[in-house]
Amino acid sequence: MPLPPQVTDLTSFDLLLSVARLGSIGQAAAEHRISQPAASARLRQLERRLGLTLLQRTPRGSVLTPTGALIADWARAVVDAADSLAAAVQALRISHESRLTIVASQTLAEYLLPAWLVALRARHPDLTVTLQAANSADVAARLLADRADLGFVEGPDLPPGLDADTVAADRLTVVVTPTHPWARRRRGITPAELAATPLVSREAGSGTRRALESALRQQDIAALAAPLLELSSTTAIKHAVAAGSGPAVLSSLAVSTELAAGTLTAVPVSGLPLHRQLRAVWLAGRRLTGPARDLHAIARRPR
Repeated sequence: MPLPPQVTDLTSFDLLLSVARLGSIGQAAAEHRISQPAASARLRQLERRLGLTLLQRTPRGSVLTPTGALIADWARAVVDAADSLAAAVQALRISHESRLTIVASQTLAEYLLPAWLVALRARHPDLTVTLQAANSADVAARLLADRADLGFVEGPDLPPGLDADTVAADRLTVVVTPTHPWARRRRGITPAELAATPLVSREAGSGTRRALESALRQQDIAALAAPLLELSSTTAIKHAVAAGSGPAVLSSLAVSTELAAGTLTAVPVSGLPLHRQLRAVWLAGRRLTGPARDLHAIARRPR
């Protein structure tokens, strides 16, 4: 049931209490940081809404009428309760903004977020940050369950209920051990060869795997061969490829060190665009505030 309109303007009741305490509309106006004419107008509006005379105005100041004193006594508890509510909300907001829970797909969690969090720490030195690594499907699920403040994904698709914004670009790279036959193919391989070859892969639902499947579908290739191995971390995949298990498709961010060192070799794929967008994601309709907003801004900065 909505509040009666006569009592919804707590500011006017608070102003009345100030007049009762200070004995002057002018002093009450100064305390509320408004002009005396504005304070007088607000109090007259309150009297009209209530249909009661609350103040007796004299050349020496203003005093509450008996009716005004009674209204002030009743209003004091309401105004005090509103102050308590405001203080509690502020404390809750400060407490919430002192913690930040992030969930990110592995490539972002391992190769980009550490530097972003260092920059965030410079802005919020007392902030407690929890970073959870998960595949892109799990990132979306945790956000939809309201178990994180902000997410980052590399997958091409998102379920309804999330807003997203591109923060960085990435490229997928086919990698093999230098002794693999593909390493000697100067022209690389075709998309069909890649799709027909069992790969060392992340689990279904990972952003990298979904991005590769999406790129192949654009070439009218319906499905990948069954994985040679399914491993839950990028590091494990790199070790398996280096040991000669088979090819893998990984983020260029994840394999730059190994390619530079020569422990892995990149294989071009003719006619297959393997670029993808990395995105920040959050609950649809929720405005990013505080540290979450700042981290989003940091992630969007040109590199």
